[in-house]
Amino acid sequence: MNKFVIQGGKKLKGEVEISGFKNAAVAILPASILAEEPTVIENLPDISDTRTLLSILENMDAENTRITSNKVRIEPNKMKECKADHEMGRGLRASYYFLGAGLGRFHKAKVAYPGGCHIGTRPIDQHIKGFEALGAKVKIEQGIISVQARELKGAKIYLDVVSVGATINIMLAAVKAKGETIIENAAKEPHIVDVANFLNALGAKVKGAGTDTIKIEGVKTLGGCEHAIIPDQIEAGTYMIAAAATRGDVLIKNVIPKHLESVTAKLREMNVSIEENGDEIRVKTSRRTKCADVKTLVYPGFPTDLQQPMSSLLAISEGTGSITENIFEGRFKHVEQLKRMGAVIRVEGKVAIIEGVKKLSPTTVIASDLRAGAALVIAALSTKGQSEIREVQHILRGYDGIEEKLQSLGGKIELVKEQEVEKEV
Repeated sequence: MNKFVIQGGKKLKGEVEISGFKNAAVAILPASILAEEPTVIENLPDISDTRTLLSILENMDAENTRITSNKVRIEPNKMKECKADHEMGRGLRASYYFLGAGLGRFHKAKVAYPGGCHIGTRPIDQHIKGFEALGAKVKIEQGIISVQARELKGAKIYLDVVSVGATINIMLAAVKAKGETIIENAAKEPHIVDVANFLNALGAKVKGAGTDTIKIEGVKTLGGCEHAIIPDQIEAGTYMIAAAATRGDVLIKNVIPKHLESVTAKLREMNVSIEENGDEIRVKTSRRTKCADVKTLVYPGFPTDLQQPMSSLLAISEGTGSITENIFEGRFKHVEQLKRMGAVIRVEGKVAIIEGVKKLSPTTVIASDLRAGAALVIAALSTKGQSEIREVQHILRGYDGIEEKLQSLGGKIELVKEQEVEKEV
C-alpha cells in the first residue's frame, strides 16, 4: 500500500485554504438524486470518498460531469432505481444515505451494509426506526439493506440517541413524504444545516436544522440548484492542532469560526495564540503547550473526529492530560501507534490518560482509520527525523490535498506510491 514519508521537526508556517466539508459532501451527493433537474455542487472536496460516491451515481445512471476538481454537475433524471452493491459501497459509511434518498425518489432502495472506519459500534437502528415511521418496510438479507414503501407519510419521530446519520437519512426520505414530519432529539451538526440548505434550494421545506427539532413539510417535486458546500471544520481543526504541535504560525483560510469554538477554546487553554478575523483563523505558538482534559460530545461540544489529532498534541504537551471519548468506544486504536513513537498513554475504558513527553521518536506506524491517520501525521510532523505512515488510503478518504497543503506550509511530507513501496521490499 502507499505510505507517507515525513521528515519532521519543521515549524509549519504560511497560509492554508480549507476545502469543502467531507461530512456534508458525502450526504449531499446522494441527496442530489432527489432532484428532477440538474444540480451543480461547488466546493466539493476531491477525496476518495466523494470520488467513490460519484462512481456509484454513475453506475445508477445519474450522469455527473466534473467541471473543475471541486465542482461537479449531476443529472439524475435518467435514473430508474437506487442500488449500491457491496463492490460499490464498501469502504465508506455514507453509502447508507442512498437509502433515504432512494426512498424519497423511488419509494425504494437497495444498498449494501455500509463500511467505513472501524471506530466502534455504529448501528443503523435509528435510521430504520425513522424509515418505518414514514411507512417503509425494511429488510436486511445477506448484507443488503432493502427499503420499500407504497406511500411515504409524514410522522413524528423521536430519536433514542442523537444520530447525525439518522437525522440526515430521515430528512432525505421525508422531503417528498405526504404531510409533516417532525424529527425530535435531532443532531445539530453544521453539516446537517448544510444538507437542509441544499434540500431547500431544491424546493424542499425543511425548518429547524441546527436545533434538536426539525420540521419537514413534504413537497411533490424538487427542482435543481447550485450549492456550495460549507468549509470542513474537521480539516480546519486538524491544521490548527498541527500548527500548535509544530510550534508554528499558520493562517487558516475559508473557515467558519463559530463551528470551531470548542477547538479554539481548548487550544487557548493549552496556551496557543488564536486570532479570528472574518473567515480566517491564525494559530501561533512558539513554546511547548500545556496539557488539558478533553471530553468529546455531540455538537457544539468537542468533536470526536478531532479527538485523535488532539491526543498527538497532548502527547508532547507539558503535564498530564486526559481524553474522554463519549461517542465511539473504538476510537483509541491509534494509541498503540503513538506509544511506538514514545508517547506515554494509558487507556482505562473510555478515558485515555496522557503524560506529556518533551519529544516523540520517529518510526514507522500504521493508520488504522481516517482520523487516527491524521493524528499520526501530526505526531510525525512534530518529531525530528524520518517517520513513515502506512495504510494512508484511510487519510486520503477525508483530507483534500493534504500532501500539497502541508508542503505549502513547509512540512516535509511525500506520498510514496505503491509501485515504489514494492521496489523497496
